[in-house]
Amino acid sequence: MPAGWVVERPPGSIAERHGAEPSFDARRVLIHEVDDVAVVVGSAQRVMPAVEGMAMVRRRSGGGAVLVGPGEVLWVDVLLPRGDPLWCDDISRSVGWLGGAWCAALVEMNVEATVHHGPMVATRWSEVVCFAGIGPGEVLVGGRKVVGISQRRNRGGARFQCAALLRWRPGEMVRLFGLQPEEVASADLQGAAVGLGVDAGELAGALLGRLP
Repeated sequence: MPAGWVVERPPGSIAERHGAEPSFDARRVLIHEVDDVAVVVGSAQRVMPAVEGMAMVRRRSGGGAVLVGPGEVLWVDVLLPRGDPLWCDDISRSVGWLGGAWCAALVEMNVEATVHHGPMVATRWSEVVCFAGIGPGEVLVGGRKVVGISQRRNRGGARFQCAALLRWRPGEMVRLFGLQPEEVASADLQGAAVGLGVDAGELAGALLGRLP
């Protein structure tokens, strides 16, 4: 366990975990091991999944949709109390340290990764699909996104919601949201992100070892 951090593995469904109120009494890492599957959309997202039978959960942080389920992403929430030495009032810079920790964890696993320190990179599809765009502090491999990070702040602190992409299925995102023209959307999404193909437990352990 990293010094100075409380590490938890919350129970419950994807919806229940997104609805839970976080505690900012200490630095916390929530490692989410999920059994169910859901499309998790951003707090302000307007385009909803078009496929019946697929569960949809709205998170309280921003950004586009992420497909959450076993083998899809490693989902980790990092809770930082307001006033912590890692705290930064500038939202565009506040996540850089966390992106650096993810990057270092991937390098430890022999995956050459970099942190995006520039401004938001929006694309035709990024309002709908998280991994179609790149935000400050997010992590890339070969220029393609592998770790998405969104955040929500309140008086207590910041909740950074991280999704490390274990496998990338752009065709499934096109199908779920009915993106058109289908061929263009599929090609664009294929080039926007890449699945890591690593063990989720090993990656979680590497991340814990790289937290400040």
